[in-house]
Amino acid sequence: MKKILVTGGAGYIGSCTVIELHKAGYTPVIVDNFSNSDKSVMARLEKVLGFSPKLYAIDCNDKEKLDAVFELENDIAGVIHFAAHKAVGESVQKPNMYYYNNVNSLLVLLDVMQKHGVKNIVFSSSCTVYGQPDALPVTEETPEKTAESPYGFTKQICERILKDQKQTGQNFFKTVLLRYFNPVGAHESGIIGELPLGVPNNLVPYIALVASGKLPMLTVFGDDYNTPDGSCIRDYIHVCDLALAHIQSLQWLDKAPENACEVFNIGVGKGETVLGCIHTFEKVNGVKVPLKIGARRSGDIEKIYADNQKALQELGWKPKYTLADAMQSVWKWQQFIDEQIHNKKP
Repeated sequence: MKKILVTGGAGYIGSCTVIELHKAGYTPVIVDNFSNSDKSVMARLEKVLGFSPKLYAIDCNDKEKLDAVFELENDIAGVIHFAAHKAVGESVQKPNMYYYNNVNSLLVLLDVMQKHGVKNIVFSSSCTVYGQPDALPVTEETPEKTAESPYGFTKQICERILKDQKQTGQNFFKTVLLRYFNPVGAHESGIIGELPLGVPNNLVPYIALVASGKLPMLTVFGDDYNTPDGSCIRDYIHVCDLALAHIQSLQWLDKAPENACEVFNIGVGKGETVLGCIHTFEKVNGVKVPLKIGARRSGDIEKIYADNQKALQELGWKPKYTLADAMQSVWKWQQFIDEQIHNKKP
């Protein structure tokens, strides 16, 4: 069983990927400082997996501690690098925090990987690297524009760092860059999902909190965009489909030539408006989501969705969940949170 280090493995996408890694026959090793996640996820992961995955509660920016992890786990076959700050709106307010954490942690990780001879890395990137594209859907060849947010720019920088490794002539790293679109949904168990600390920055957990009465109202940022209902368009990908793309990326790397560095879009390949997403949640769950229309939000782009043909053809990956499936799983997860976490029941 190949050992895979998962930075940010206790987070939303990370925890779902840890489950898929185990199902695929890998041994996940989690590195997470819990700045963007909650320690309760470890007990829930144990319940799903049937065992407690190994955890190192450290910051990826701490080179000495990360080096010690690689020393202890001396047969790591690859790394999936999730660890990063991830909120567009927050990055606009706190750009320096995003530049330091997201970029520096990757540089530290690459130094430690090279020291210990670990070549394979799957990097958690984002469709934000495209900015507002001139044409849709976006392919991996779509020109990158100036990112609309510091968060998006950190992903562009990190991608450039990884691509530049290929130009060194050292033939060391083998890299997959996964450009996620908008992850939504929860694990089928109903006990693993997105658990924002404080008020959510992302749409879907905010919808769920409003539907459950934890927040009074959802604000839709803008209804005057050039879209069917005036709200922004996004490509909503189920988190379990997204998690599986990482496993298939690792398998691709095993067969890839030395010095490989490839980009893949991970999305369902079609867009849905923000209001459409809310209405889907309401319809499949039979609940109402009070909302109001607010001003446009700084850093948001109007519309984006993926051309995912490259991932389908080269990774053998294919999304199987619908937006309705995702919205049902989110509500199941929110009900679990309300019972087990917010109400502190055993």
